[in-house]
Amino acid sequence: MAEVLLLHHAQGLTEGVRAFADRLRRAGHMVHTPDVYDGRTFPTLDEGVAYAGRVGFDEVRLRGVRSADGLPAELVYLGCSLGVMAAQQLAQTRAGARGAVLLEACVPPAQIGAPWPAGVPVQVHGMDADPFFAGEGDIDAARALVEEADDGELFVYPGDRHLFTDGSLPTYDAGAAALVTERVLGFLARR
Repeated sequence: MAEVLLLHHAQGLTEGVRAFADRLRRAGHMVHTPDVYDGRTFPTLDEGVAYAGRVGFDEVRLRGVRSADGLPAELVYLGCSLGVMAAQQLAQTRAGARGAVLLEACVPPAQIGAPWPAGVPVQVHGMDADPFFAGEGDIDAARALVEEADDGELFVYPGDRHLFTDGSLPTYDAGAAALVTERVLGFLARR
């Protein structure tokens, strides 16, 4: 059993994010799902990003980082899109990380200000034509990250959807999301 800190995307802690966490729990994992938006969810990505912009993207990231306070050091950090920034920062800078799963986003490790830690495995998942993941360079950062990590995997799915793993959103891709879930569960089973 792994203990996981799951950080939500820009639309908030949606029913789809909660359902994903519940699938991991049913497999025997302990999953923490902090709400860095204080209960707010947004019907569109643009509205969620606008809210994060008003709060401040650094503040949103710091809320995610602070959500690990009081939790054990031996966590797997799982971030979805906007939540990747905090998840990746925690995996790279908080001692004891058991692994990281980055869904639909990735930043170059140097942007975090620390190299990827030795012995910390990572999985990155995204779509090959997602305008954010593929179009804004995250896929290139993911390729570099998995090459740098001792144990890194990059999974790229055909499609152009962002937030395709969230079953409560119209961008959901059931087939790709099922494969992501299978691969994430396999990753967690090894932690």
